[in-house]
Amino acid sequence: MNDNAHPVRLSARDLTLRYGDRVVATGLSLDIPDRAFTVIVGPNACGKSTLLRALVRLLRPAEGSVRLDEADLAAHPAKQLARTLGFLPQDPLSPDDIKVRQLVARGRYPHQSALSLWSRADEEAVAEAMATAGVADLSERLVTELSGGQRQRVWVAMVLAQQTPYLLLDEPTSFLDLAHQYRLLDLLARLRDEGRTVIAVLHDINQACRYADHLIAMKDGRVVAEGPAKTIVDAELVDDVFDLPSVVVDCPTTGAPMVVPEPGHR
Repeated sequence: MNDNAHPVRLSARDLTLRYGDRVVATGLSLDIPDRAFTVIVGPNACGKSTLLRALVRLLRPAEGSVRLDEADLAAHPAKQLARTLGFLPQDPLSPDDIKVRQLVARGRYPHQSALSLWSRADEEAVAEAMATAGVADLSERLVTELSGGQRQRVWVAMVLAQQTPYLLLDEPTSFLDLAHQYRLLDLLARLRDEGRTVIAVLHDINQACRYADHLIAMKDGRVVAEGPAKTIVDAELVDDVFDLPSVVVDCPTTGAPMVVPEPGHR
């Protein structure tokens, strides 16, 4: 996808991704539309998380390249990249004795230097991120004391405090109850409306169809289809990607494709 409304700054070309001798993906190419909400879907172990790690340089491609502003990702200085790409992994870990505000403040690391002190801008960024993620009232609590859903929102706040134009999130709705899932997705959509580029791995195909400007469907380490959900999502795609016989209808509230599994799923 590359048009005047959504130019491409981040792209992948002919990627081979592997962990040791285990090849996860080969010949993987895609463009991430700028200032849009891209959602990656697919069955477990199809390469979604691995692709996300390659897009933020946590995994070096065995072949091919990831490019940002026409330059290989490997050519960008680490701190500059951290000011551009914010990443929330699937299972983030924090020290046992850290408070919520301290963890969120770590998102300001890319903006610090050996000569710079903690600034008013840093303070404001942390406060705004906590308020936006709905965790301001937890600021003095230990992260280990929180529920899974609360911890997830704290991690989202840390990524927001980083104030990057790109947000990449691996299953960000994990551990959240249904209401908080939709609140988080609404937040990501609002950040997109404000000019951020959002890339998320989601398990729920109906949430993906509802929120994605650009949908990428993966299977066995390859892109099966990509484009607007309204254009690519049908019963044939769902059966092919998820092995799920279904009927695809228009959502009564948004008009987006809505997948309704058939009874007696094989």
